[in-house]
Amino acid sequence: MRGWVSPQRLEAYGMLGMNARNLAFIQRYNERSRFPLVDDKLRTKLLAEEYGVPTPSLRLVLRAQHQVQRVGSRLAALEGFAMKPAKGSGGKGIWVIQRRDEDAWVKASGARVGLADLQRHLSNTLAGLYSLGGNPDAVLVEDLISADDCFSGYSFEGVPDIRVVVFRGYPVMAMLRLSTHDSDGKANLHQGAVGVGLALDGGRCLRAVQFGQPLALHPDTGRPLDAIRVPGWRELLVLAARCHEMTGLGYLGVDLVLDRQQGPLLLELNARPGLAIQVANGCGLLPRLRRVEALGDRRLPEPAERVAWAMEAFAGA
Repeated sequence: MRGWVSPQRLEAYGMLGMNARNLAFIQRYNERSRFPLVDDKLRTKLLAEEYGVPTPSLRLVLRAQHQVQRVGSRLAALEGFAMKPAKGSGGKGIWVIQRRDEDAWVKASGARVGLADLQRHLSNTLAGLYSLGGNPDAVLVEDLISADDCFSGYSFEGVPDIRVVVFRGYPVMAMLRLSTHDSDGKANLHQGAVGVGLALDGGRCLRAVQFGQPLALHPDTGRPLDAIRVPGWRELLVLAARCHEMTGLGYLGVDLVLDRQQGPLLLELNARPGLAIQVANGCGLLPRLRRVEALGDRRLPEPAERVAWAMEAFAGA
């Protein structure tokens, strides 16, 4: 699909629109009382620990401004780390620190920041600069993720992540998000990251887009995107499917990373996953969602069984 597409053609493609997503799926299958479990990254991490779902190790939590003044010595003990707003969205407010260099820290972009810069950013984050609704927030400091070697040369100044849309416990669509210079090292499609649609039956590249336009090579590294194959695909999908039981949410986006040492890790969850995944895959979500709905009460109980069903049901796409 290139350029402007008529509503009739979008319907023929089975594209899910925002109104249908909100009313027919989010409102119907996601209880409002469960939203805080995924809107707050700290609550998500604690819940994942309870359910045995692996996540990047948590090193530090800041909840009050007075903690900012004493944070220097604690951060100095860490070689690399990621700082995240607990209630942030769209990758805003996340700082990835690769290493310490004398009295400064080096970000993923190569920029050097001093202690005063870190403290200012932490203070702004706690004040709610990046949180949903601008409410006071907390900051999570996590271990740095080492991307699996299979992604070497496919991401610029950042770690690739994999978004899986899970409906009633079944993975229905997936994409790989690759950071670029335009996205400032963040895997956010709206900021210029590359979205790579992934085949559910094997994790291979179907197509890739940036700013909604197809492309064959990574814009910064020049690597061919159609060569991408995600290893351990079934294990990764099972981890995503398990998040249905963990949260009780019927329609959610599961963001995963593939760490070199630890394998698949849960990065975060989203009760209102975006729709750009359809553009990356070149097909619509609606037919897949309806197919899962048609199962009714005959749904498979175990995550591994649901994954096996989805891999067969949506094979070749």
